[in-house]
Amino acid sequence: MRVLLTGGAGYIGSHTLLKLLQEQNEVLVLDNFSNSSMESLRRVKQLANRDFDFRNGDICNSTLMNDTFNAFKPDAVIHFAGLKAVGESNDKPLDYYTHNVTGSVELLRCMRRHGCKQIVFSSSATVYGEADYLPYDEQHPLRPTNPYGRTKYFVEEIIKDWTASWSEASAVLLRYFNPVGAHDSGRIGEDPLSTPNNLVPFISQVAIGRLDKLNVFGSDYDTRDGTGERDYIHVDDLARAHLSAVHFASKNKACEAINVGTGRGATVLEMVKAFERASGRPIPLNMAARRNGDVAKSIADVSKANRLLDWEAIHNIDDMCRSTWNWQSLNPLGYK
Repeated sequence: MRVLLTGGAGYIGSHTLLKLLQEQNEVLVLDNFSNSSMESLRRVKQLANRDFDFRNGDICNSTLMNDTFNAFKPDAVIHFAGLKAVGESNDKPLDYYTHNVTGSVELLRCMRRHGCKQIVFSSSATVYGEADYLPYDEQHPLRPTNPYGRTKYFVEEIIKDWTASWSEASAVLLRYFNPVGAHDSGRIGEDPLSTPNNLVPFISQVAIGRLDKLNVFGSDYDTRDGTGERDYIHVDDLARAHLSAVHFASKNKACEAINVGTGRGATVLEMVKAFERASGRPIPLNMAARRNGDVAKSIADVSKANRLLDWEAIHNIDDMCRSTWNWQSLNPLGYK
């Protein structure tokens, strides 16, 4: 299969790229490096011992997109490209709507123009908002609470309309919960270009000495230890889910939203303890007030992924923390 990977140099994109190459797919990566590194692509090429096509550019550039589709003629698209920081989206909402929504519309236009009928979209559990019940299943009401989540929700709706208007099209909307971890080799992993927005990369930078301490936002939630509880998923499991989704889209003419998680929750303090076990280093903590917009618990119902994609997560939080520490200790400054 010929697969166009938008945002393929990023954290999840690079791990998915490696899986695609290992399964002997032909791949073209399109990335503008706004939050990624060319070094990740170089390392994937070494790990896979296979080459792939690459274009440096933005999905909002219609000329570039048309040239790319003309030259590569993809059978399917896996769409990662977009801005992804919740806090930043509150400060720069128009940037998020431009890159995430307008860029996705341009991509879908290009796919229709060139007869590319299959898309797997990198969505997010943030589309659910506050829980009416847990675990979240795909029928839960969608009430995103920030601009980032709303861009994911809007693009999901646009893709649903796109597939409804084109009987030959198919789409899988993968709603990620909390991706963490790194490739077992320690060669590729999550490398935030600034202070991490997510828990585990922040913990790993504290452990390696780049940051002084971890701020724990909220210790009075209705959870086992008072700290927020999340469904964390290993990036390797998530990458496998994308391959399963591409295979599903190639055989089914539909648009399906599917949760990707483990179905199990871990609190902030449980993740800290797991990372201390993995690294052998203490993680200094600062207990702080809750942040606006944070929910107490976010856990996935993954039965639909099990049923439709024949997929399930196989890694636990100790695996996630060990692989993260392996990546961070081998690359204390990330890809720099």
